[in-house]
Amino acid sequence: MKVHHHRYDAVIVGGGGAGLRAAIEVAGACRTAVLSKLHPTRSHTGAAQGGMCAALANVEEDSWEWHTFDTVKGGDYLVDQSAAQVMCREAVDAVIELEHYGLPFNRTPEGRIDQRRFGGHTRNHGEAPVRRACYSADRTGHMILQTLYQQCMKRGVTFFDELMVLDLALVEGRVAAVIAYELATGDLHVFATKAALFATGGFGKMFKVTSNAHALTGDGPGLLFRRGIPLQDMEFFQFHPTGIYKLGILLSEAARGEGGLLRNAEGERFMERYAATVKDLAPRDMVSRAMLTEIREGRGMGPDSDYLHLDLTHLPPEQIDAKLPDIADFVRTYQGLEPKHDLIPVQPTAHYAMGGIPTNVDAEVVVDAAGTVVPGLYAAGECACVSVHGANRLGTNSLLDIVVFGRRGGRAMAAFVQEADAPEAPAEAEGEVRSRIEALKGGKGGERVAQVRQELQTGMTELASVFRTDDGLARMTEALGDLRRRNEQASIDDKGSVFNYDLTEALELGYLIDLAEALVVSARARTESRGAHFRDDHPTRDDANWMRHTLAHRQPDGRIRLDHKPVDGGLYAPMERKY
Repeated sequence: MKVHHHRYDAVIVGGGGAGLRAAIEVAGACRTAVLSKLHPTRSHTGAAQGGMCAALANVEEDSWEWHTFDTVKGGDYLVDQSAAQVMCREAVDAVIELEHYGLPFNRTPEGRIDQRRFGGHTRNHGEAPVRRACYSADRTGHMILQTLYQQCMKRGVTFFDELMVLDLALVEGRVAAVIAYELATGDLHVFATKAALFATGGFGKMFKVTSNAHALTGDGPGLLFRRGIPLQDMEFFQFHPTGIYKLGILLSEAARGEGGLLRNAEGERFMERYAATVKDLAPRDMVSRAMLTEIREGRGMGPDSDYLHLDLTHLPPEQIDAKLPDIADFVRTYQGLEPKHDLIPVQPTAHYAMGGIPTNVDAEVVVDAAGTVVPGLYAAGECACVSVHGANRLGTNSLLDIVVFGRRGGRAMAAFVQEADAPEAPAEAEGEVRSRIEALKGGKGGERVAQVRQELQTGMTELASVFRTDDGLARMTEALGDLRRRNEQASIDDKGSVFNYDLTEALELGYLIDLAEALVVSARARTESRGAHFRDDHPTRDDANWMRHTLAHRQPDGRIRLDHKPVDGGLYAPMERKY
């Protein structure tokens, strides 16, 4: 393996929405590199369909305070309210800025940005649903990604595509270098830098059925976890209600925002029983549990009675063509159905990690309850946890999150590198990565990476997904120990250097196992039900004991130690979560 050395003032890891938005802020202020294991326009931001919320009040009366309330309530009161206020207040400017960049939003007849309903968004503190989601048909994330990439091109941002970041070098507690593996050649690259911002997305591939792309394996949180950075609130993982049956490909909440309905085997619109006010547009954790409850009680469809129907047949065909074109095409392509006439088989799909790398509102990584900052280290987007989503993210808040905190992180990083000196990267900073790669290529254990990954995904889906128990989580903890040992003995067939996916998938699996263990240990400790974390053996929310964030620390011996920090409260006190 050849080693290439580079020096940049700032390095951004990840070319999705958060990384690109950060790069726009840093470009021109200092020498910046964006590293991505994909071409940036193939990043998973492009899969986000339904919209980006902001209280523009273009269609109905709205306010950022109402948006904040919905975010806090939707997150089951585990949201840090000061962070939610920042996000919801800055949402309006963030959307208008994207409009000025050229993003083609849908328009009202008057020419304003159009808005539609989305789950959990209400007016006047829960009174009724409100139209808050700004959208570009059902390909909003794709349009944001393309628009931000164009702005980066305009500003001359330097991109290194198809580099997989595998390590971070810290010197005296501050960032010194980022180490990456080049997919096309098998070479290693060491980027000496003053600061690094991680925007690597989620890690839904630890589950069997997920809306996440194959690349979402938690590389960023995983490598920082190994370097002593704790992970926050890992027990909270959202399942989106409407994934394509068995495939998990997302059918956006936009379908229900436009009037689509969920139905059980009896043709009943069952969400009226679970959320009388907002019905099918309840928060995603509530809808997913309601769907699985219907299935558990025998009202599912199919030979295994394990799916329900999404019904768009009552919508005008021209509405589907104009506002849901991608969703309709997904149904036609993957299910062979015509959504204008046929009911669509759907099931909950692993979708979004509320937990991740702990940060403050400037995207600075913090390592303890006191808010101690790691100098030069930043994170934004799904891989981060500034805790604006709490225990359950509302739809359309994810695209808002990446734009608001990508921008804030980029600004903070630009200011930091202009004042900070450049630390010396340690000699042979790539040593640990080289050893890992050589061990995999030289392994003769015979354990198959694909088999280990399949068992991880099956186990996590059965024991640590929508419904959890202490017994199930204990069994998953034991299984993860076995999977870790087997993965360490895994061997790969491809010993080459050119696009060796045998190798990179083995490296990714290691991170997935680490993050799955953090999730399971955190979930087992939280003896309550809150948001996306539901314990059958502890079915109620326990504010007296659990109004606090979980911090999972990976110790030198590989075991996980849990710590906690208080939720940053505010105007909205915990109340019963009715919709």
